[in-house]
Amino acid sequence: MYGALSHLRVLDLSRVLAGPWASQTLADLGAEVIKIERPRTGDDTRAWGPPYLHDREGNATSESAYFLSANRGKKSVTLDIATPEGQTIIQQLAKQSDVFIENYKVGDMARYGLSYSDLRVINPRLVYCSITGFGQDGPFSQQAGYDFIVQGMGGLMSITGERDELPGGGPQKVGVAFADVMTGMYATVAILAALAHRTKTAKGQYIDMALLDVQVAAMANMNLNYLVSGKIPRRQGNAHANIVPYEAFDAKDGQIVLAVGNDGQFRKFCEIADCPHLASDPRFATNAARVTNRETLVPLIREMLVTRTIEEWMTPLAAVGVPCGPVNNIAQTFAHPQVLYRGMRVDLPHPLSGSVPTVANPIRMSDSPIQYRSAPPTLGQHTNEVLSSLCRIGTDEIDQLRKNGVV
Repeated sequence: MYGALSHLRVLDLSRVLAGPWASQTLADLGAEVIKIERPRTGDDTRAWGPPYLHDREGNATSESAYFLSANRGKKSVTLDIATPEGQTIIQQLAKQSDVFIENYKVGDMARYGLSYSDLRVINPRLVYCSITGFGQDGPFSQQAGYDFIVQGMGGLMSITGERDELPGGGPQKVGVAFADVMTGMYATVAILAALAHRTKTAKGQYIDMALLDVQVAAMANMNLNYLVSGKIPRRQGNAHANIVPYEAFDAKDGQIVLAVGNDGQFRKFCEIADCPHLASDPRFATNAARVTNRETLVPLIREMLVTRTIEEWMTPLAAVGVPCGPVNNIAQTFAHPQVLYRGMRVDLPHPLSGSVPTVANPIRMSDSPIQYRSAPPTLGQHTNEVLSSLCRIGTDEIDQLRKNGVV
């Protein structure tokens, strides 16, 4: 089967995570993605280790786990875009591409003659996506923006972590680069929307993606909690600002998440927990009442849940439709029967190690399924192939470009 985007070519000049996350998603959906990397060093994340992939003899390679997480299905071409020769090659590739992704500092692409204004002249159908920390305009547009900084500036850390008055209290970043990943996903949506618009107009367009914009937007209901009430949300650990009980509790053999989403579920929980009187107590009978009286109710639930094992809670609660689940580490997650059944680990052939583990794309499509065509590429693995097939550059000329440090 052909992928949904198998008719598209993406020229990817991004590095680290937000841009590569978008282009990997497009590659999974069938697009040909040509990743442009700096000669000799490549994407910054190639050096972000350990851990590194090991070869067949058990020796660490130069392929970091971080790089492997966001570059599946791409072709790697090494190219110095600061050189006139490199810029000419990018222009040739852009002329034959549908999508262009970059995450350089504001103004850098213009200095290289590779801005949207430059490339739209040679390819009016090009969808051009720029990803920066703070966007193409505004008082912070010239500043470098990283995920950690944006999580802090965008409010996420102010609501993440234990309450200040409790041990370990204080702001915390999310354990993965949340702003980067979300920006990659929003960028993917924007690119697909621009491509849909192109089918009607035959014209490409420019997309300006900013990590800070995405982080602010992704605060979702917490934004509206503030905008509606005027009250600044605070950190509540694993608790939910608007639902009770909806947090992690200690069981006899670990931690369990109890996510009671409505009053009916709370009544069922109380039946299983042998405390039906709590469901009829006016302090707890409705979610609004439970939120108001959480400081009274939650300690009572903690006392109950610690008396049984996770399984002793999960089996009867699941049977009556009360959402709950264990707090797993990542090893337990990949060993979970549902994760195994859904095939969330995908191993792909790799020239250095024989195979490399990757994590499946969660998109499931009936007629144009996700494709795992190749492992994340080694540095410059496809330079000769792409330059010869798309740019009509001969072997001798490629060798000379390599000697000159252009590729």
